[in-house]
Amino acid sequence: MPKLRRLAGRDLLTILQGFGFLQVSQRGSHVKLAREVAGARQVLTVPLHAELDPGTLRAIFRQASRFISESELRPHSIHNN
Repeated sequence: MPKLRRLAGRDLLTILQGFGFLQVSQRGSHVKLAREVAGARQVLTVPLHAELDPGTLRAIFRQASRFISESELRPHSIHNN
């Protein structure tokens, strides 16, 4: 697992929207994103916190990598140092 940089929920939301995910609902501070690919619905949930905990970000990265190749996600998630 690559070292993940610190992100706010809104930053992660913007990144995932760039991959075609759309906001379908929100409950409190959690946003549900979805997209249709080859007839399959792909769903992710992102908390809109000021800074996501490393474990939360890692879990979302792991979930997203089921739908998006790691090589496409890597430029958005790896710490640049």
